[in-house]
Amino acid sequence: MQTAAKTIPPSQSIHDLVTPSLILDRGRLTRNIARLADHARQLGVVLRPHMKTAKSIDVARRVFPDGPGPITVSTLAEAGYFASHGYRDMIYAVGLSPASARRALEICWRTGAEIKLLLDTVEQADALAEVRETTGVIPSVLIELDVDDHRGGLKPDDPKLIEVAARVVAAGANLVGVLAHAGESYGLNTPEALVAAAESERVATVRAAEILRAHGYACPIVSLGSTPTAHFAQNLDGVTELRAGVYMFFDLVQHGVGVCNKDDIAISVLASVIGAKPEKGWILVDAGWMALSRDRGTASQRVDQGYGVVCDEQGRVLEDVIVSQASQEHGILSIRPGSDKTMPDLPVGTRVRILPNHACAMAAQHAFYSVVDGESAGIEARWDRIRGW
Repeated sequence: MQTAAKTIPPSQSIHDLVTPSLILDRGRLTRNIARLADHARQLGVVLRPHMKTAKSIDVARRVFPDGPGPITVSTLAEAGYFASHGYRDMIYAVGLSPASARRALEICWRTGAEIKLLLDTVEQADALAEVRETTGVIPSVLIELDVDDHRGGLKPDDPKLIEVAARVVAAGANLVGVLAHAGESYGLNTPEALVAAAESERVATVRAAEILRAHGYACPIVSLGSTPTAHFAQNLDGVTELRAGVYMFFDLVQHGVGVCNKDDIAISVLASVIGAKPEKGWILVDAGWMALSRDRGTASQRVDQGYGVVCDEQGRVLEDVIVSQASQEHGILSIRPGSDKTMPDLPVGTRVRILPNHACAMAAQHAFYSVVDGESAGIEARWDRIRGW
């Protein structure tokens, strides 16, 4: 079992950190967790948070303060990690291969966890029979739905839905429900459009469950969600559980969609100023795409945030200062094109924080979080995170 929540000496502060370093604001995290938990409770559904963003038992313990609850994972490394910390109810929300099905069921056999698998083809269903015999574990399976042409899955009215269901049962597996992800919601930016996307996701997912039930399949789990639709859903009748992941941290893409404010974004990379090109209006920092990631998810939004929005060391946004360019270990700060702002005075050695375009991608570049609270420079803890697949 991996260690969690390393204690930091009281004297340590962000001034002592080697840069670049990943910072997590505990207060913002707590607020974000509470916001969606309250919303799910009001809508009468179980919240099954996706741990793909945080990948940390210490974050999970803030989501579930009373003990392990139902979670979603994106890798089997995550599944094994959370199983080792007592989490027993998981959905592996990635289409399976025979090899990944075998790995998942081996984790189930070893730990006693139930990892529900996701598929959308008869070939995947047929592969379960051999995996079941090899591991001695009966798989639990959800059928993936396509509700908005975003990625994989079956349309609710596709005849293959019933064919896949029949093959799952023939393979000796338990068909436990359907799962949808409204990924196209990331391309929206108005409350009206997001409310409509959430309702469309609900209608399509519930329709698929009703079709399965009409053909004799119980379909007890009706699972849907993306961070935008989870927050803008107004009615989840017929749905049993809601999923979202990046909501714990939020990011600039979600800000551009309209789900959060910049002061909701809970993670950032602390960087140091290492040079300047005044004639070009550039400040150089020691955080490039190895620290920030290459994600340019805001490039297609109304406001392009470059490789991230720049804040001062306390986390206060420096208006219209962005990371406009990034190489492996260098970032270039400049004023956003079209702005009439001027670059603030940032001498060599000054520390800044950079907000992520995509929190999952930024966090993935780092092995741990240095946890702070608000504008305080004190580091409360170091929280490790799982990496790999």
